[in-house]
Order: sequence, then C-alpha cells, then structure tokens
Amino acid sequence: MDRRDAPTIERRLGGALEPVIGQVFFSPEAHSAYAALGFADSARDADGVALPDGPAYFTSRGSLLGQVRGEVVASAFAVFNPAAVVPSVDFGWSVPDAPPVCDARDRGAIGQLERILGADPDGRDRVEKLLLKATDGLRVEGRPLASGITALPDPDHPLGTIFRRGDLLREFRGDSHTAAWIHAGFDAVQIGLLTELYWGLPLRSYTRTRAWSDDYFDLAEERLRSRGLIDAAGAFTDAGRDVREQVEVDTDSMMRPVVDALGDDVDELVSLLAPWGVAIRSAKGYLSSGPHDLASRAG
Repeated sequence: MDRRDAPTIERRLGGALEPVIGQVFFSPEAHSAYAALGFADSARDADGVALPDGPAYFTSRGSLLGQVRGEVVASAFAVFNPAAVVPSVDFGWSVPDAPPVCDARDRGAIGQLERILGADPDGRDRVEKLLLKATDGLRVEGRPLASGITALPDPDHPLGTIFRRGDLLREFRGDSHTAAWIHAGFDAVQIGLLTELYWGLPLRSYTRTRAWSDDYFDLAEERLRSRGLIDAAGAFTDAGRDVREQVEVDTDSMMRPVVDALGDDVDELVSLLAPWGVAIRSAKGYLSSGPHDLASRAG
C-alpha cells in the first residue's frame, strides 16, 4: 500500500516535524547569517520561499558532522552528486570553520521560528517535554548526522531545545532512510528516480536538484529496468512499487525506538506540531507541501 493511503505514525511524526525543523534550509535569517560569514545570500525563491545558496547549504548542514571533508558530507547526505558537494564544502571551510557556521544555522532556524510562531507558541512547553522524552538516551550508532547533533548543546533560547531535539529526530529518520536504501541495494541516482515515481513526479525532475546529469540518469534507469522495477516507459512495475514501499517500511522499523519512547504521547506530539507547520508554510518559511515542490524549478 502506498504511504499516502495509510500513513504510519512514524511517517506522520516525520511529516509533522518536517516544516518545523526543515525550515532552517529556507530561513532568511539563516541565509543572512551565512552571508555575514562570507557565503552568498539566497538568490532564488520558489513561490516566495527563499532557497539556500548551495555552498551554504552543504556546509551548514555538514557542520553537524564537524569540520569534515566534502566526501564525508556527500556520503552522509547520500543523494547528491559528490562533484557538487565536495567543492562546495571545500569553499565553505575556506570561509569560516565549523563552529560559527553551526551557530549561524541555529540562530537562523530559531530566528525564523520566533518570527513566525513567536517565542512562546501554544504548546511550547509540552512539545519541548515530548521531544526530550523522545530523544534522551536515543541510540545513534550508524547514524552520522544524528550522532553529530547529539554532540551539540541545546541552544539557550525558549525554542532552542525544540529545534535541537527536533533536528535530531529529523536527521535520525534521514540516516535511517539512507540505511534502508543501502540495504535495498540502491545508489544515489536510483534513490532519486524511485522517489520521484513514489511522489508522482516525472523521472529526472526533482533529482536534477541533486546535480546529476543525463549520463547518470541513463545508467540508473537501465539498472532499474534490468531489476524489473521500472518499465520501458519509465513507470513503476508492481515489483518496483513494492520495493519502494519496503524502503519506507524498513525506515519505519528503524524509527521504533522513538515511537516506543513516546508511547501514548506520540499522537499528541503530532497534533501539537501540525498547526505550527501550517503557520510556517503560510508565512513562506517552508515549501507549500514538501521538497518535491522544487521539481518545478529543476532543469
């Protein structure tokens, strides 16, 4: 069954967290903070949502790992062409080092949350308590971005713990998703192509935002056809749809420690986060529905 037909609690939690935490990538406050360090400011938008400068994006999110090589960042992010990531990170570390970039990221994320939601939005205390319940003692071995976040203190701001612990859960799910893809035997380009079909997008649309070329797409599509996962027209076969859904099922399985830690409170956390996400999207702090919105700008 497609995830959109019957979303699991693990997926609903991820969906509720996404605009509240993923807004860091579109925050004008973050973009300005990076520009003050020497990166380029946001130069493009998607329907009024400010899009990040490439080197600033790779370096700021990569700063969660510490000051590591671009190859490490590309590996952790899993779906981008290293040919784009590595020089971006090399440039990034020639501007400042990791701590001020990571600090700018925190300030930018929290700044946008406060601008849109206020410093003390409805449910703040309860959301903070539940995120602490979900993340205190969470095991992060094998999850590089999540483990990097656990080394960082919670920012000293009323929304600081919410951003830090929410970011931990977001990257914990992302790391788990990467592990599920690797276990299923897919490479970065195949991941993108199968996800496009899963989202109902044309092949080679969203994945172009990951800096892959037609040569890579040609090879990846041929490998997917040889496995019987897509047909000659570039559509899912039944086997392909089942394999793609299994990646989500396996990701859900790896999120069980979070759901088990929250217990009966998990639905409450989703309900509390949902109106925040609506407010953030309405204020153009996050894409209208999800990252696949960028497919319309790919090319």
